[in-house]
Amino acid sequence: MGSVDKYTIMTLKDVFKSVDQKVNVVGVVLETGFPKPTAGTDFCSILKIIDATHHDMAMTVNIFAESTEKLPLVAAVGDVIQLCRVLVKEHNGEVNAVFNKKYSSFALFKGKDGDDLYPYQVYSNFHPRYVDKLLIHRLRKWLVNFQLHEDSSKFPMFREIKEETYINLACKILHCCEAANDEWFIFAWDGTDTLPNAISSNLEDELNHPLPLQLEPLPLPREILCTFPAVGSILRITLEEYVGKRQLYLLSIGKWVKFTNMRLEVRDGLWHGIFTRFTKVRYTPNEDLLIVERQRLSDERLSLKSGRMLYSSFPEPSPITAVNCHDHVTPVTLMSVLTHSEVTANFKCVVRVVAAMPCQAELLRSPAGTYRMRLTLEDSTARIHAYVIDEDGETLFDGYPGVEQLRRKLEKLLGIECDGSKDGEKDTPRNPPWICVCLKSFYVQKADIWGTRNFRIFGTKIVGDA
Repeated sequence: MGSVDKYTIMTLKDVFKSVDQKVNVVGVVLETGFPKPTAGTDFCSILKIIDATHHDMAMTVNIFAESTEKLPLVAAVGDVIQLCRVLVKEHNGEVNAVFNKKYSSFALFKGKDGDDLYPYQVYSNFHPRYVDKLLIHRLRKWLVNFQLHEDSSKFPMFREIKEETYINLACKILHCCEAANDEWFIFAWDGTDTLPNAISSNLEDELNHPLPLQLEPLPLPREILCTFPAVGSILRITLEEYVGKRQLYLLSIGKWVKFTNMRLEVRDGLWHGIFTRFTKVRYTPNEDLLIVERQRLSDERLSLKSGRMLYSSFPEPSPITAVNCHDHVTPVTLMSVLTHSEVTANFKCVVRVVAAMPCQAELLRSPAGTYRMRLTLEDSTARIHAYVIDEDGETLFDGYPGVEQLRRKLEKLLGIECDGSKDGEKDTPRNPPWICVCLKSFYVQKADIWGTRNFRIFGTKIVGDA
């Protein structure tokens, strides 16, 4: 097993030819993952690096240390790392470098925006005389005009997500926050609408276990919601239990970013992203061609009235309902409703009814005969509760029909395939239709108008045979 001189820096092109040798190399961090424990007592961090001689295929660097604090704390993907005495290995036909905590070392420098040659983090045994200032300066100049050419099909839009899988995503970070029990939520967006999922909640148990309005334990404060776009789905992302939160600082609010190998699941009918030990954050400059195109598409959608139409309900919603709202009124999203500047207002929305309480037709009216129920409405941007009360229920159900007819009307809203049984198929997955409804917001307490803001359906009628 050979080794180059401890001061000699090799290009990546030459490193790939130096299997079973210890080498020194300077590269740009293209990807970085989240620190993870090894099978022993150490921790591991995996980087991918490139340079001007080898940027079409990055080299993987596996770095081991006895604590996460000693692993590279990359300030930004695209920064420069100098690695000393790393062992080049070949595994399953892929050449990679292995950092040994006993004899290897590293230093991290700012990327193309750096204006000094002082590392912001060094490994304990890294010596300043190892720094190759000229090579770092050249890498920074190269980065200014470097453009990573990636197939956009490898980074599908939210609207193209169809199944639970591992996926690459290019998206904008809207918000990060810590929820209960040290659980973090990242809110990501790309301007498109995720496809609706089947709803599998138990309608009969809505009182005790209601379908959640969001994946995080508590809804976000209104001042945060008001910073979110009014159209396009917002993907909630969390960290797998054994993945540390140490590199969440890489996710700058308002910046576009690329993720590779993120796991996608469906929870309570909502898409859920999960950072696993295999998930990486990729170098994504503002000039990235894929990002420039995604930004252009999202800006275009936000600027057009027609862009507010949900992809799933295009060109028009189901004719199951008729509304008294003026035909010329453009439907708005539920996020627009939640962030409206006035506490009381009327809206026209295209939604799905994903839950109802009560769901039994015989319980929809009080002993006095008036309607009283709560519907859970969903579109691509949010979920809300909306109440059906008194005369609004009379309008919705076209008067006071018998229990059997009332049941069929409600099942149409919920997407229950009626087989003629008394209770329908309330426990099987449902795909509620997209319908048009009129909503109005109101408050319960004058002393806390925003804190007690609620919604009710009005001017909406279920039409057709039922």
